Formats: sequence, C-alpha cells, structure tokens
Amino acid sequence: MSVIEKIPTNKQLILFDGVCNFCDDTVQKIIKADTKNRFVFASLQSTLGHEILQYLGINKTTDSIVLYQPGYAYYTESDAVLHIVKQLNGFYPLLQIGKIIPKKLRDIAYNNFAKNRYKWFGKKDECPIPSPEIREKFLS
Repeated sequence: MSVIEKIPTNKQLILFDGVCNFCDDTVQKIIKADTKNRFVFASLQSTLGHEILQYLGINKTTDSIVLYQPGYAYYTESDAVLHIVKQLNGFYPLLQIGKIIPKKLRDIAYNNFAKNRYKWFGKKDECPIPSPEIREKFLS
C-alpha cells in the first residue's frame, strides 16, 4: 500500500509536531471543532509523517504544520492554518481575517512562533497516545 493510499480519500491530513505541547493542544481543539469529521492526523515525527513529507517534496525537518488535501493540494505555515480554521465550527473561521495580512508577513510571524514554541509551551519526550475515542482520527 502506498503512503497516499493510507489517507482516506474523503479526509484531509494534518501533519503536526507530535512532541510540541502547543501543537498537541491545538490538535485537540481542532478535533472538537471538526464536527463534520473532515480531518485526520499524523505527527511529523512518525514514519507516515516522514513518508508524506517525502511524497510532497517537503524537507523532513520542517517546523511547519502541513495540511494535505489528497489529490488536490497541500499547504504549510500560515496558509495551512487559514485553510484549517475556515472548515471548523465555532469562532475559528473568524481567524481568516488573517488573510488581509500579506502571506510573507504572516509566514514570518508563523515561523517566529514555531521557532519559539518549545521555549514558550514546552515539549514532550514522545508523541502521546490518543485516547481510544479519538484514536481513529490518527494515522500511523
């Protein structure tokens, strides 16, 4: 089975930093706000994460969240965040106001945050195991 065949065709894959406390908390918030069940997840550190990055031609040491829409496109940095929030329920779609900021400036802010996330929020020694009720949303 190819790496792409591991992703359900009706889902979008979010690759995230599995040891980052902020990133893990954000994934939990996305899961709660994803009432239409559009997303599945994998950590950047996982074998699948590395395979997807390689498939997409993205450097495996990326500090960026990656949103992959199978057969369509992928997004990184602030574009990934904006494409994710517009699909969530609650107040999250309002965060698209960030589109008024030029992409270059958004990505500078995103990368500065990414560079400092461990210092500000800490990190885990390894990716946590999801609870049984949400485990199906995580690919391996």
